[in-house]
Amino acid sequence: MTDTTDDIAEEISFQSFDDDCKLLGNLLNDVLQREVGSGFMEKIERNRILAQSACNMRMAGIEDTAELLEKQLASEISKMTLEEALTLARAFSHFLNLMGIAETHHRVRKTRNMAYLSRSCDDIFNKLVQGGVPPDELYDAVCKQEVEIVLTAHPTQINRRTLQYKHIRIAHLLEYNDRPDLGHEDREMLIEDLVREITSIWQTDELRRHKPTPVDEARAGLHIVEQSLWKAIPHYLRRVSNALKKHTGRPLPLTCTPIKFGSWMGGDRDGNPNVTAKVTRDVSLLSRWMAIDLYIREVDNLKFELSVKRCSDRLLRLAHEILEKETLAEDRHESWNQPPNWSQLKHHSQQAPALPAQLPAGAGLPSCTECEDGESRYPRLELPVTDFKPLNLQDGQCSSRSDSSFHDYRNNLHKTFGNGNIAISSNSPSAAAARSASFSSSQLLAQRKVFSESQIGRASFQKLLEPSQSRPEIAPYRLVLGNVQEMLMKTRKRLELLLEDLPCEQDPWDYYETADQLLEPLLLCYESLQSCGSGVLADGRLADLIRRVATFGMVLMKLDLRQESGRHSETLDAITKYLDMGTYSDWDEERRLEFLTRELKGKRPLVPPTIQVAPDVKEVLDTFRIAAELGSDSLGAYVISMASNASDVLAVELLQKDARLAVAGELGRPCPGGTLRVVPLFETVKDLRGAGSVIRKLLSIDWYREHIIENHNGHQEVMVGYSDSGKDAGRFTAAWELYKAQEDVVAACIEYGIKVTLFHGRGGSIGRGGGPTYLAIQSQPPGSVMGTLRSTEQGEMVQAKFGIPQTAVRQLEIYTTAVLLATLRPPQST
Repeated sequence: MTDTTDDIAEEISFQSFDDDCKLLGNLLNDVLQREVGSGFMEKIERNRILAQSACNMRMAGIEDTAELLEKQLASEISKMTLEEALTLARAFSHFLNLMGIAETHHRVRKTRNMAYLSRSCDDIFNKLVQGGVPPDELYDAVCKQEVEIVLTAHPTQINRRTLQYKHIRIAHLLEYNDRPDLGHEDREMLIEDLVREITSIWQTDELRRHKPTPVDEARAGLHIVEQSLWKAIPHYLRRVSNALKKHTGRPLPLTCTPIKFGSWMGGDRDGNPNVTAKVTRDVSLLSRWMAIDLYIREVDNLKFELSVKRCSDRLLRLAHEILEKETLAEDRHESWNQPPNWSQLKHHSQQAPALPAQLPAGAGLPSCTECEDGESRYPRLELPVTDFKPLNLQDGQCSSRSDSSFHDYRNNLHKTFGNGNIAISSNSPSAAAARSASFSSSQLLAQRKVFSESQIGRASFQKLLEPSQSRPEIAPYRLVLGNVQEMLMKTRKRLELLLEDLPCEQDPWDYYETADQLLEPLLLCYESLQSCGSGVLADGRLADLIRRVATFGMVLMKLDLRQESGRHSETLDAITKYLDMGTYSDWDEERRLEFLTRELKGKRPLVPPTIQVAPDVKEVLDTFRIAAELGSDSLGAYVISMASNASDVLAVELLQKDARLAVAGELGRPCPGGTLRVVPLFETVKDLRGAGSVIRKLLSIDWYREHIIENHNGHQEVMVGYSDSGKDAGRFTAAWELYKAQEDVVAACIEYGIKVTLFHGRGGSIGRGGGPTYLAIQSQPPGSVMGTLRSTEQGEMVQAKFGIPQTAVRQLEIYTTAVLLATLRPPQST
């Protein structure tokens, strides 16, 4: 159930909704007439009339007639062949999908046309101020609000992504059809477009013929961001800012965002053996790649828009510095384009490297492979391929990390793709003769190839695409943003190399690693425009981009990791046995806590690098290693499902600390980012009843309490599960136990002066904790929602709530206003 139904409680006209339904229904009938024939269409219509008539009779209380009609319907269907029954089911399924699209579009249309929208930021801010909340308190509460929506994959989402694209396309066409200025010819073309979309849907297989991989699920989540949330976030934040300015006199700070996004797609390994450490790494890098790609598109558009010359002195200095660097680079490039002047060769050799005098080693190999001296030969990649696997290498090996592996890979390439000189053994006389005979032509071709693949060659070609700039009158914003775009492109190239497991030796100054690095030049442009009286330009596309960076960062959605507590105990069993310390799982809780606390206070790694463990244990250790390599810049929290003791949390903290020590030792520097938040998930009724005691035990340990304060800003995050608790005790009992558990957890954190963030594992159905988001947040225990909240959105609900920008904006407002009311409203009125 989505919350958009709350917006149309009053009397409204459904005429346009009926018109859309009739339009789509008639177009579907026309398509089916052509696709299945008029004879079968008569059967479809007869079955539809029988089903509709039976429903009408039963609603009117005429049971006997309804039963006769239902028997007749059953008889009609039983006479069909399997193929005919499938066609019938598909026809009704697509009809219902089209009606759903019309209904969603109608709700969006009515919301847009409402002069006063209930539960919007403007509505709730006004009610709070009128109710006595000081404007300053309201402003601070909104600015400090931290809500994170975590998108998760779930098998209830059955629609293929290609069909989701087509459904969104139909919704856009319906929106276009609402335009009052649409002419007769334009409307006819629109109808033709709708017919094409419906025909394409009918001729597309609705079912996945292969089980989706975790990477496929992650791509679906990234698709939601790209198609909807990317557009919705600036619109939503403008609404928040305008409402704040109206009711408090101050707009929302530019880099402040009350809502962010997380993901479990590619990180939730609880019971799913397909989610491996490599999958987590690839999904995280792919998320970064898409974020950078989206920023590149936005900066390119922004460059075209900001053609103004007036700027601050600080921005002008930066523009001149960039221009000087580009001028020096162009001077070096020009030397490649001039005919060779042998008398000046010695002078020019000091400015630009000379062309190679002989055929380089491995010139016959593909350009994306590594040469013998370990240097890259201008790798050229098109798109990131997450499942790249070098020839003749086993899983987990990489051609760029081992010399012997690389030589095997190269030899295999010679055997597989070899032709001409490549297929000849390098030691044979015929090979030497061939090389001697074709040396001059091969040398020239190799030089041209190196030139064409180099940055110099690309820069020369780029001049033909870009208009020449007048040096005396520079466009400072374009220069700065052009430099930003170049840095982003280098960052994207680096991620492509990492996804391909290829060598990546780049200067850290040549790419963006954090969102702050990207924000710095954008904020400088914003401040410059504001200071020069061009605030109207600053608050447009540039402000939207800054807000996107503040919301999505460099990863779009930080990836949570989730694993069952028993897997950590098995891993510690293997470690303690290897160290002749006994069996960890046989110890009682006090002994476990003593061991874990002692090791956490130590400064040496616990796991020896030579340890030999079972594959399941190795996968757990590999996961922690990947977490150490990626860090909190890419990952969010580590969730422990079926947590029941304080030792479950400390076990993860120890494995995380050990992996970070090992990785830092290999890198020779600290691991990127900080440690991940460790979040116990209490699911069963028994675990929910003991949740408060577990948190008290944890916070009573000095090391853990100091760790929370120093590394996580004094925040303890706790997750509560709705699905397993409902299956364990029923919905009513589970709801009461969840309520009491949250009260106990909040009280435990207050006792130790620690702030708490509750993470709600809600699904789409009522049995999984589903229901209206607004009411669910309002019904939480007093003090449990103090400006912070995390909640999952699962499966088909992700598409239903966030699949279209307009509905996504509405859902984000509902989250913001519901959390705000729960934070500022007095406990007795909650």
